[in-house]
Amino acid sequence: MKHFMAMLKKKENEHPPSTKLLNLAGQLCRELQSSSPNLEKLVESMMGCKNKRYFLTNIHVVRACVSVHIQKGQHDAACRLLEYCKAEEKEELVQLWHEIHYRRLMEKHQTDFLTPLQKFRCRKRNPPPVSLCPEGMKNRNYSEEVRQHLLRFAAEVTANPDKKQRERLALDMNLQPTQVYNWFANYRRRQKS
Repeated sequence: MKHFMAMLKKKENEHPPSTKLLNLAGQLCRELQSSSPNLEKLVESMMGCKNKRYFLTNIHVVRACVSVHIQKGQHDAACRLLEYCKAEEKEELVQLWHEIHYRRLMEKHQTDFLTPLQKFRCRKRNPPPVSLCPEGMKNRNYSEEVRQHLLRFAAEVTANPDKKQRERLALDMNLQPTQVYNWFANYRRRQKS
Protein backbone atom coordinates (compact mmCIF):
# COMPACT_ATOMS: atom_id res chain seq x y z
CA MET A 1 0.00 0.00 0.00
CA LYS A 2 2.87 2.40 0.83
CA HIS A 3 4.32 1.67 -2.60
CA PHE A 4 0.99 2.58 -4.23
CA MET A 5 0.65 5.81 -2.20
CA ALA A 6 4.16 6.87 -3.22
CA MET A 7 3.45 6.04 -6.86
CA LEU A 8 0.17 7.96 -6.70
CA LYS A 9 1.88 11.06 -5.26
CA LYS A 10 4.70 10.92 -7.80
CA LYS A 11 2.41 10.44 -10.82
CA GLU A 12 -0.48 12.58 -9.63
CA ASN A 13 -0.34 14.87 -12.66
CA GLU A 14 0.09 12.07 -15.19
CA HIS A 15 -2.95 12.24 -17.42
CA PRO A 16 -4.35 9.58 -17.72
CA PRO A 17 -2.66 7.51 -14.98
CA SER A 18 -0.67 4.49 -16.15
CA THR A 19 -2.44 1.16 -16.57
CA LYS A 20 -0.01 -0.26 -14.01
CA LEU A 21 -1.17 2.28 -11.41
CA LEU A 22 -4.87 1.67 -12.18
CA ASN A 23 -4.44 -2.12 -11.98
CA LEU A 24 -2.55 -1.81 -8.70
CA ALA A 25 -5.39 0.33 -7.30
CA GLY A 26 -7.95 -2.35 -8.22
CA GLN A 27 -5.79 -5.12 -6.75
CA LEU A 28 -5.30 -3.22 -3.47
CA CYS A 29 -9.02 -2.50 -3.19
CA ARG A 30 -9.73 -6.21 -3.62
CA GLU A 31 -7.10 -7.22 -1.02
CA LEU A 32 -8.13 -4.62 1.56
CA GLN A 33 -11.90 -5.30 1.41
CA SER A 34 -12.04 -6.47 5.01
CA SER A 35 -9.49 -4.00 6.40
CA SER A 36 -11.61 -0.92 7.02
CA PRO A 37 -9.05 1.76 8.13
CA ASN A 38 -6.55 0.91 5.36
CA LEU A 39 -9.27 0.77 2.72
CA GLU A 40 -10.54 4.15 3.88
CA LYS A 41 -7.04 5.67 3.52
CA LEU A 42 -6.65 4.16 0.08
CA VAL A 43 -10.05 5.44 -1.09
CA GLU A 44 -9.36 8.94 0.29
CA SER A 45 -6.04 9.13 -1.54
CA MET A 46 -7.55 8.03 -4.88
CA MET A 47 -10.62 10.27 -4.56
CA GLY A 48 -8.40 13.19 -3.56
CA CYS A 49 -6.33 13.14 -6.74
CA LYS A 50 -7.10 14.94 -9.99
CA ASN A 51 -7.43 11.69 -11.95
CA LYS A 52 -10.08 10.10 -9.75
CA ARG A 53 -12.45 9.51 -12.67
CA TYR A 54 -9.92 7.11 -14.21
CA PHE A 55 -9.80 5.05 -11.02
CA LEU A 56 -13.58 4.83 -11.13
CA THR A 57 -13.39 2.73 -14.32
CA ASN A 58 -12.25 -0.21 -12.15
CA ILE A 59 -15.09 -2.15 -10.52
CA HIS A 60 -12.95 -3.05 -7.48
CA VAL A 61 -12.19 0.61 -6.83
CA VAL A 62 -15.88 1.53 -7.26
CA ARG A 63 -16.92 -1.24 -4.85
CA ALA A 64 -14.34 -0.05 -2.29
CA CYS A 65 -15.48 3.58 -2.55
CA VAL A 66 -19.14 2.60 -2.17
CA SER A 67 -18.39 0.42 0.87
CA VAL A 68 -16.43 3.26 2.55
CA HIS A 69 -19.30 5.69 1.89
CA ILE A 70 -21.84 3.21 3.29
CA GLN A 71 -19.74 2.65 6.44
CA LYS A 72 -19.70 6.41 6.98
CA GLY A 73 -23.46 6.62 6.37
CA GLN A 74 -22.91 8.72 3.22
CA HIS A 75 -25.57 7.06 1.09
CA ASP A 76 -26.12 10.01 -1.26
CA ALA A 77 -22.40 10.28 -1.97
CA ALA A 78 -22.30 6.54 -2.75
CA CYS A 79 -25.23 6.93 -5.17
CA ARG A 80 -23.62 9.93 -6.91
CA LEU A 81 -20.40 7.98 -7.30
CA LEU A 82 -22.26 5.12 -9.00
CA GLU A 83 -24.10 7.51 -11.31
CA TYR A 84 -20.90 9.06 -12.64
CA CYS A 85 -18.41 6.19 -12.53
CA LYS A 86 -17.37 4.65 -15.82
CA ALA A 87 -17.00 0.99 -14.83
CA GLU A 88 -18.22 -1.44 -17.49
CA GLU A 89 -19.88 -3.95 -15.13
CA LYS A 90 -23.35 -2.40 -15.24
CA GLU A 91 -25.14 -5.33 -13.57
CA GLU A 92 -22.80 -5.20 -10.60
CA LEU A 93 -23.24 -1.43 -10.36
CA VAL A 94 -27.03 -1.91 -10.25
CA GLN A 95 -26.53 -4.48 -7.45
CA LEU A 96 -24.43 -1.94 -5.54
CA TRP A 97 -27.12 0.69 -6.12
CA HIS A 98 -29.72 -1.62 -4.54
CA GLU A 99 -27.33 -2.51 -1.71
CA ILE A 100 -26.97 1.18 -0.78
CA HIS A 101 -30.74 1.58 -0.59
CA TYR A 102 -31.15 -1.64 1.41
CA ARG A 103 -28.58 -0.35 3.92
CA ARG A 104 -30.35 2.98 4.15
CA LEU A 105 -33.67 1.21 4.81
CA MET A 106 -32.09 -1.10 7.41
CA GLU A 107 -30.64 1.91 9.24
CA LYS A 108 -34.00 3.67 9.11
CA HIS A 109 -35.79 0.66 10.63
CA GLN A 110 -32.82 -0.19 12.88
CA THR A 111 -32.65 -3.77 11.65
CA ASP A 112 -29.95 -6.09 10.25
CA PHE A 113 -32.34 -7.86 7.93
CA LEU A 114 -34.87 -7.07 5.19
CA THR A 115 -37.57 -9.44 3.96
CA PRO A 116 -37.76 -10.17 0.22
CA LEU A 117 -40.88 -7.98 0.06
CA GLN A 118 -39.10 -5.04 1.75
CA LYS A 119 -36.23 -5.43 -0.72
CA PHE A 120 -38.66 -5.56 -3.64
CA ARG A 121 -40.44 -2.39 -2.47
CA CYS A 122 -37.09 -0.70 -1.89
CA ARG A 123 -36.01 -1.49 -5.48
CA LYS A 124 -39.32 -0.19 -6.84
CA ARG A 125 -38.99 3.09 -4.90
CA ASN A 126 -35.34 3.58 -5.84
CA PRO A 127 -34.84 2.50 -9.45
CA PRO A 128 -31.27 2.81 -10.72
CA PRO A 129 -30.46 5.88 -12.84
CA VAL A 130 -30.36 5.73 -16.64
CA SER A 131 -26.54 5.91 -16.51
CA LEU A 132 -26.53 2.44 -14.89
CA CYS A 133 -29.56 1.01 -16.68
CA PRO A 134 -29.84 2.61 -20.13
CA GLU A 135 -32.70 0.33 -21.17
CA GLY A 136 -34.47 0.73 -17.82
CA MET A 137 -35.21 -2.05 -15.37
CA LYS A 138 -36.51 -5.25 -16.92
CA ASN A 139 -40.27 -5.41 -16.85
CA ARG A 140 -41.21 -8.68 -15.21
CA ASN A 141 -44.80 -8.60 -16.47
CA TYR A 142 -45.95 -10.88 -19.26
CA SER A 143 -47.27 -9.63 -22.56
CA GLU A 144 -51.01 -9.01 -22.91
CA GLU A 145 -51.29 -12.07 -25.16
CA VAL A 146 -49.68 -14.40 -22.58
CA ARG A 147 -51.80 -12.95 -19.76
CA GLN A 148 -55.02 -13.40 -21.76
CA HIS A 149 -54.09 -17.01 -22.56
CA LEU A 150 -53.42 -17.79 -18.88
CA LEU A 151 -56.58 -16.00 -17.73
CA ARG A 152 -58.68 -17.89 -20.29
CA PHE A 153 -57.18 -21.20 -19.13
CA ALA A 154 -57.87 -20.29 -15.47
CA ALA A 155 -61.50 -19.38 -16.26
CA GLU A 156 -62.36 -22.18 -18.72
CA VAL A 157 -60.24 -25.11 -17.58
CA THR A 158 -58.82 -24.75 -14.06
CA ALA A 159 -57.11 -22.24 -11.80
CA ASN A 160 -55.03 -25.06 -10.37
CA PRO A 161 -53.43 -26.90 -13.30
CA ASP A 162 -51.52 -30.12 -12.70
CA LYS A 163 -47.88 -30.62 -13.68
CA LYS A 164 -48.65 -31.84 -17.22
CA GLN A 165 -50.99 -28.89 -17.91
CA ARG A 166 -48.39 -26.42 -16.60
CA GLU A 167 -45.68 -27.94 -18.78
CA ARG A 168 -47.97 -27.76 -21.82
CA LEU A 169 -48.83 -24.09 -21.11
CA ALA A 170 -45.15 -23.28 -20.58
CA LEU A 171 -44.30 -24.85 -23.92
CA ASP A 172 -47.13 -23.03 -25.73
CA MET A 173 -46.10 -19.63 -24.39
CA ASN A 174 -42.33 -19.99 -24.27
CA LEU A 175 -42.18 -19.76 -20.45
CA GLN A 176 -40.56 -21.90 -17.77
CA PRO A 177 -42.90 -24.31 -15.92
CA THR A 178 -42.02 -22.53 -12.65
CA GLN A 179 -43.20 -19.23 -14.16
CA VAL A 180 -46.55 -20.81 -15.02
CA TYR A 181 -46.76 -22.39 -11.55
CA ASN A 182 -46.08 -18.98 -9.90
CA TRP A 183 -48.54 -17.16 -12.16
CA PHE A 184 -51.36 -19.53 -11.12
CA ALA A 185 -50.36 -19.39 -7.44
CA ASN A 186 -50.48 -15.58 -7.59
CA TYR A 187 -53.75 -15.70 -9.55
CA ARG A 188 -55.40 -17.89 -6.88
CA ARG A 189 -54.09 -15.59 -4.14
CA ARG A 190 -55.57 -12.55 -5.94
CA GLN A 191 -58.93 -14.33 -6.35
CA LYS A 192 -59.12 -15.00 -2.61
CA SER A 193 -58.45 -11.42 -1.64
